[in-house]
Amino acid sequence: MASTRPTQDTQEGKSRLFPASYATPFLLVTGLFFLWGIPNNLNDVLIRQFMKSFEITRFQAGLVQSAFYMGYFLFSVPAALVMRRHGYKTGLVTGLLLYCVGTFLFYPAAMARSYALFLLALFVIASGLGFLETGANPLIAQMGDPGNSVRRLNFSQAFNPIGSIVGVLIGTLFIFSGIELKPAEIARLKLAGTYDAYLQHETMRIIAPYLILGVVVLIWAILILRTPFPKLGSENQSQDKESQGSYLNLLRYPHFLLAVVALFAYEGAQVGTWSYFIQYAQDYAHLPEKVSGYFLTGSLAGFGLGRFSSSQLMKTIPANKLMAFYAAINFVLVGVAIAFPGWTGLWAIFLTSFFMSLMFPTIFALGLRDLGANTKAGASIIVMAIIGGAIFTPLIGWIFQSTQSMAQAMIVPLVCYLAVG
Repeated sequence: MASTRPTQDTQEGKSRLFPASYATPFLLVTGLFFLWGIPNNLNDVLIRQFMKSFEITRFQAGLVQSAFYMGYFLFSVPAALVMRRHGYKTGLVTGLLLYCVGTFLFYPAAMARSYALFLLALFVIASGLGFLETGANPLIAQMGDPGNSVRRLNFSQAFNPIGSIVGVLIGTLFIFSGIELKPAEIARLKLAGTYDAYLQHETMRIIAPYLILGVVVLIWAILILRTPFPKLGSENQSQDKESQGSYLNLLRYPHFLLAVVALFAYEGAQVGTWSYFIQYAQDYAHLPEKVSGYFLTGSLAGFGLGRFSSSQLMKTIPANKLMAFYAAINFVLVGVAIAFPGWTGLWAIFLTSFFMSLMFPTIFALGLRDLGANTKAGASIIVMAIIGGAIFTPLIGWIFQSTQSMAQAMIVPLVCYLAVG
């Protein structure tokens, strides 16, 4: 009996998501997935709000995502270099501080009623999120048995859609006023000289949610700063160049290169779909902005359900096969949304969130598998692939401007799911 005990302990350790000694840092890092989900999906509300308060086109509003994901793109490699030199903890605290500064920049942007300043604030927030995603994803993947890395990352990533839901709810309840003026009403306000006051009021509604979010993020940074973190993977290795890996070494891993391409396509599908979900609902189901926001919230709830359920399904189904199957389903659903605009198409778009849910963490974990000392460098490049959201979202807006059809613009996520599959 005594002789079998070590084997049982080993098997129990492998079945756990993470060792008990990692509990506090694991929970704090998992909380980051929630925190970066909030601004990611507040953007979907901002796009609609900016179209109203700044009187801009859907293509111009799509630049919200371009500014946002450009921050990810430009700061992912610097984030990896900081973490390679100073460790994951320093990188995460740096990211949270940048995130905090970006939210506070919303105040001067709203006071000046400057769209450019809002884009700058979003860029700074995303710069911080680039640090968080570059550090948190590989850190979670390494906090336990390597065989459970995909399941562990799917579990932590399941808290990201909860943040997304909270973000859309905050935007729907506190940013959307529910006032949608018809052309005749706009003309009347202009004649009375009160239209600018209305636009300023709509702009000022954005401030409070972001300032409160900034305070929460600052508190989280302090908590992480005061918590001892385990050293994992390359943090335990010597500081010579060879042991730290290099970006050139990544070219030797085909599975990593495929992960970069797949994530680039996935982000185009996810960000593009959510960014224009409200517009699709208003165009074809003729729903008010608040009701459209609640529909998007419901879709994100399905996204969260998909994250938790896929983590369980992966116990019996290989992660790559499950993802390919889900990509095929979403290809069909987006095809329905293109062919049957209206309530049928809206429900099809609504359901895509459930099936896209496993894609980011699965691509990320599979791409980082067996990279060893190249893990931090690999994580930064994969995070850079998030730039797909910056490229494909304005493209969807441009296709709409050219065709005046939100349904036809959905050809972009259709092609993206084909690439992921």
